[in-house]
Amino acid sequence: MDRGTLHELLVAVKGGSCSVDEALDRLRRLPYEDIGFAKLDHHRGLRNGFPEVVLGEGKDAAQIVAIAERLRAAGGDVLVTRLGAEAAGALLAALPEFQYHATARVAWYRAPRVAATGRGPVLVVTAGTADVPVAEEAAISAEVMGNAVERLYDVGVAGIHRLLDGRDRLWNAAVLIVVAGMEGALPSVVGGLVDRPVIAVPTSVGYGTSLGGLAALLAMLNTCAAGVVVVNIDNGFGAAAAATRINQQRG
Repeated sequence: MDRGTLHELLVAVKGGSCSVDEALDRLRRLPYEDIGFAKLDHHRGLRNGFPEVVLGEGKDAAQIVAIAERLRAAGGDVLVTRLGAEAAGALLAALPEFQYHATARVAWYRAPRVAATGRGPVLVVTAGTADVPVAEEAAISAEVMGNAVERLYDVGVAGIHRLLDGRDRLWNAAVLIVVAGMEGALPSVVGGLVDRPVIAVPTSVGYGTSLGGLAALLAMLNTCAAGVVVVNIDNGFGAAAAATRINQQRG
């Protein structure tokens, strides 16, 4: 349950369309629900602004379905990351209202909303096409979290004119998520062009001495461009969560 859902529930009780007993039944699962193999943190949306996110990696299909069912029943948004195709098939069979993006390995359900919130669009930028899976994890996660999201893909430093052609989009974004592997130079270039927060995401894309993304990570951490912060290798979700807190920060 997030702030918006709780507000709607309280308004419904006040207006008489929801009884006190019904409201208590919905609230009784706070702060968490023990389903045996997992304790679901239904209070997280109230504390952090977005409900608990399910990491599909390391869980079997039955566990993922059970967790998603209970989170969905709580009335908020549900996001499952690092979800393989087989487990995704089981999830969609059990909960057809979910959507799945195979490239990003992300499944999600969004409660109806009027419009995106925040100061402006979150722009997700990639150096190359090989970075798109991580970028889409970031983009979809940011969308589910209630942001307007734009994409600017395949604009790496090997052809810098491609990035410069999109400079108006860079300048119009509220927050930028810049995803790159190989030598990880793109966030430094973007950070030198904009006065907005830049969240750099190193990917594990690259040849031997990229060391599974470590070279890109270290390059991004050592950037000389001011205002660039870095998340872990391939952590598109983490970048989306950080971008959301910046974009939707309450005054």
